[in-house]
Amino acid sequence: MNLELETPSNAESPSSFSDEDLFKQPPPREDCPICFLPLPLESSNTRYQACCGKEICLGCIHADRVENRTICPFCRAPAITLDGDDLRELVQRLQKRVECGDAEAMRNLGSLYDRGEYGLTQDHEKAMELWLQAGGLGCARSYGSIANAYYNGTGVQRDEKKAEYYWELAAMRGDLPARHNIGVLEGKAGNISRAMKHWMISAAAGCDDSLKKIRVGFFKGHVTKDDYENTSLAHYEAKDEMKSDQREAAAAFDALYDS
Repeated sequence: MNLELETPSNAESPSSFSDEDLFKQPPPREDCPICFLPLPLESSNTRYQACCGKEICLGCIHADRVENRTICPFCRAPAITLDGDDLRELVQRLQKRVECGDAEAMRNLGSLYDRGEYGLTQDHEKAMELWLQAGGLGCARSYGSIANAYYNGTGVQRDEKKAEYYWELAAMRGDLPARHNIGVLEGKAGNISRAMKHWMISAAAGCDDSLKKIRVGFFKGHVTKDDYENTSLAHYEAKDEMKSDQREAAAAFDALYDS
């Protein structure tokens, strides 16, 4: 790949996009291909399967784990144990998925290059190339990864305006952490109304951190009672749609295992 990073054309403006585009409601979350429930918001509660390119909720992963299965819950390919030769096998699977144009594989492989994990030499430039290509193919979280790199100065010169630009790209494609972060930047800049508007969108879709911001905004008079109640109800309904007995069991198992 020989890609140049896309950069905002008007980086000094409050936003590189129109409010109509920026504040549009996010697309619905994708469903787990096994249980058909919306995927959890937290990436720690999902697993990308490099064998078949599916992202599966931890509940369905746990159900196979209980049955002592060592295969992918979706395509039944042999599972990866993340040690020894399996690490190289995982990277090879990701690279094959990348060659097939799989945006999630690009995002995951980019993250491995960014951290220098699984036997790969740390390469921030390669990570950026993969994330940018994945973002262009519709992977919102890849734009979020680029934004995080610019905001933290990881492998690139720190640039808050570029971070905001890529968070906006990610948010418009449905990345809730990215939208929450835009709200934080707007709040720091004194644009409280715009911050609350971003947080209401992400809170209504299930973002806990954004709901906390809306609650504070309500008590400070920045959010109306109706907006607060409607957002809280939408947040509850979004979270409820993501619940299942299998996911609760997986969370309990992991909590016990990690304690």
